[in-house]
Amino acid sequence: MRGVFTVLSLLVVVAIIGVLVKKQMGSLAGPAALPALPGVAARAPGAPPPTPQQTVQQFQQAVQSQMQQAPMPDDTK
Repeated sequence: MRGVFTVLSLLVVVAIIGVLVKKQMGSLAGPAALPALPGVAARAPGAPPPTPQQTVQQFQQAVQSQMQQAPMPDDTK
């Protein structure tokens, strides 16, 4: 009898963990899973992934645009 309660309690714990994992994984699959980076174009859901060269170009453009917007520090002391 004691073994039956042990097995049932383990099944309940596994079921609860399974529900929590499923809920957590479902929240990651939403469109807001990754924050948007400034200067990087968003990809359509069905579009093929960008090539590494395109990724490097987008990163370079984002860095250049941020460098142009950032104020230059005053080097005089």
